[in-house]
Amino acid sequence: MNELGYSPKNLTFDKEARDKLISGITKLSKAVKSTLGPQGQTVLIESQSHSHGITVTKDGVTVAKSIDMLDPIENLAVKVMKQAAAKTALDAGDGTTTSIVLAEALVKEIIYALEDSVVALNKTELLNEIVKLTNDFVGILNKKSIKLDQKKLIDVATISANNDKEIGKIIADAYQKVGPDGMVTVEKSETELTYADVTDGFKLDRGYSSHLFVNNHERDECIYENCKVLVCDSDIDNIFQIENVLKPVVKNKDKLLIIANCSTNMINTLAANVMKNGVRVCIIPPPSFGYKSHEMMEDIALSLGAKYFSEKTGDDLSLITENDLGHAAKVTVSRDTTVIVKGEVENEGVDERVAQLKEQYKLATKKVDRDHINNRIASLVGAIGVIYAGGLTDTEQKERFDRIEDAVCAVKAALEDGILPGGGVCLYSFEMLFSKKSVSWGKKLSGTTANLAAGLILSRALKKPFEAIMRNAGCDGEDIAHFGEFLEGGHWNVRGVNAKNKQVVNLIKEGIIDPAKVTKSALLNAVSVATTIMSTNAIITLARTYESQ
Repeated sequence: MNELGYSPKNLTFDKEARDKLISGITKLSKAVKSTLGPQGQTVLIESQSHSHGITVTKDGVTVAKSIDMLDPIENLAVKVMKQAAAKTALDAGDGTTTSIVLAEALVKEIIYALEDSVVALNKTELLNEIVKLTNDFVGILNKKSIKLDQKKLIDVATISANNDKEIGKIIADAYQKVGPDGMVTVEKSETELTYADVTDGFKLDRGYSSHLFVNNHERDECIYENCKVLVCDSDIDNIFQIENVLKPVVKNKDKLLIIANCSTNMINTLAANVMKNGVRVCIIPPPSFGYKSHEMMEDIALSLGAKYFSEKTGDDLSLITENDLGHAAKVTVSRDTTVIVKGEVENEGVDERVAQLKEQYKLATKKVDRDHINNRIASLVGAIGVIYAGGLTDTEQKERFDRIEDAVCAVKAALEDGILPGGGVCLYSFEMLFSKKSVSWGKKLSGTTANLAAGLILSRALKKPFEAIMRNAGCDGEDIAHFGEFLEGGHWNVRGVNAKNKQVVNLIKEGIIDPAKVTKSALLNAVSVATTIMSTNAIITLARTYESQ
């Protein structure tokens, strides 16, 4: 117990504070950058949150998340870097390692410029110029990005999965099947096999309410084609509440799927009619929980052309008619899941709902919220694919799961914003902004001291990811300098170095590419972290000079 009655703090200022921050950044970056590139190494992590206490990974954000420093100021720097990595992962799904490497390089280059420059520099002006030039460069990258085709899609997936061609093909095939608005997620396989499962329409996490609804005993499923659907969040206690729709369904020998919370009496009554009288009905509870359940029920009703009867909007279930039912081309209900394949229902409201969801996606700041919105969009207009990551051991499965998850996010980012030459070459080309041979870029330095220094800082720092990739590939300083001379040819470098065989190749044709969104997010978040740290002059941490009793 703290006898002081308050929490004392330690204060650190100026160079001492920045040196500690840089020390923390350097340690984190050294651990993470070893994973960069096709020849990057895995990191072995002692992890209490994982079974057997071990995690083996090449995922930069996983490595970063596992690191906490003993020194409180170093730990603050690590926390800030983690935020940059997490933000990059949220925005683009990949590029976390690049973001950390860039942030470290930028901080060191800024300090070098401020402390060792022969000309006095105003720190605030310098940081503002760095941000300005970065935004200019991002604008150029937008113009240089190339639209993704099927071959390049496989290349992006393969590279992001650490050059695993089998996984790359599985991911690419899944994305091709789900379409541009579809969604691909990753789950752990129950076997050692890694495979993809694609569903057209809705896949709900709910199964039949009674085994008596099963009509395909070989598959243990209830399967209906050309099925009507009732969507309701009100509790249905007896069949008289929905007799207005049950009577025509039974009379016409139609099939009906009821998505609602039904009482045991209601379920047993319908199940008995299914068994004795051949009534073709199946009941499942509403999917998910809370607000997510309500939103998904709205989407199901809209997509199937049904009216959603909800207590929240004061709908009276006794007024339901056959015209309020939706239509599904096929319904497959198993013990735990339900797949609803949509029929040919024309509904202008679907396009409007999708447009609204895409705006919500842009504003969402949490990965779980973005995934939920993506799931809703995919259910409305596309399909949903699930890639199941397998492995012979728990450790192998976890490592493969991380790689697949990164690759899936990278492909999505590439589909949104296109691709750029990879291998760190794209960032290496920053210096062409200021080359006289690059007049077509339309950018020149303003000539102010801060502007010139900012350009030099960025041109040096943005070479570090390429150098780290080549160093991980076994190149020494002389080799890196030799390749660097080639890359500084004063033109947009579609040609670059294949780190696997040290050959100069056409990066696009060889499939050595990065999603433009990944490159831009990594750069912007690295600059944000670097300028924030360099704006710091005082650090306040909890004092650890007293003991809790």
